[in-house]
Amino acid sequence: MTELDIPSHHGATLETAPTRYVESRTIRFAYRRLGPATGTPLVLLQHFSGNIDAWDPAVVNSLAADRPVIAFDNAGVGRSSGQTPDNVAAMARDAVEFINSLGLAEVDLLGFSLGGCVAQQIAAEHGGLVRKLILVATAPRGGEEHLLTVLEDAFSQADAPDPRLPLFFTKSSASRASGLAFLKRTRVRSDDRDTDNGKAVTDPQAKALITWCATPDPDHEILRAIHQPALVVSGSHDTMLPADNAYAMFKQLRNAQLVLYPDSGHGALFQHHEIFVDHVRRFLDTRSTAA
Repeated sequence: MTELDIPSHHGATLETAPTRYVESRTIRFAYRRLGPATGTPLVLLQHFSGNIDAWDPAVVNSLAADRPVIAFDNAGVGRSSGQTPDNVAAMARDAVEFINSLGLAEVDLLGFSLGGCVAQQIAAEHGGLVRKLILVATAPRGGEEHLLTVLEDAFSQADAPDPRLPLFFTKSSASRASGLAFLKRTRVRSDDRDTDNGKAVTDPQAKALITWCATPDPDHEILRAIHQPALVVSGSHDTMLPADNAYAMFKQLRNAQLVLYPDSGHGALFQHHEIFVDHVRRFLDTRSTAA
């Protein structure tokens, strides 16, 4: 078991845990840490445009019930200092710098969307640092993406209370109801909320995601360099990073499991949060076998 040399907030939630800071050589990272003091920490890597408070408390709090969970802002995002890079490799270097600054020798990674691209890069380059890998609603290098088209469509829907509703959920009544519940959960925290840094974050992040998917990788070098057990998750109707990406990763990774959730979009982990947490727990708690 790993004991963390950082303050424990077992019983705290994403809505109540204090925002803390750690200094690296070049960046002051903002983060929140939940869960027990021992165990392999699960580090969360966030989606395009998202910060700490864009995570779903229903997911984060449930995962933190029996393991340390760390949500953080990468360079330039939210309350972290520095400049947001325009490429995945640099984002991965910054994330590793954050993990090293906390003194963590081994972690599990949960990468959502753009964060899943970053997680792949980290796992491929730092095999000794990453124990297990969860890739949600993401794409391999050279994969399929429709970021700008989907964003344009979402922001054109004047009746949507938040662009994340059409971005993350389908048009079915059940999915839309789940989306509205998700939005409500993300707004519970009123004090010490994270900050939105606008185009200073979204412009370079968009370039990073588009470039990642536009860069051919016919030999699947990134995926084949990943030896850690991986759980690959997607929604059936993800319009931003389609589910074909999940299957492509599943086929090329050495030791992967694939989960597809029905009637769900890019935010399948939020719509199906209870079963998603159950799948993640089972995956992380199962003893690994050689690939």
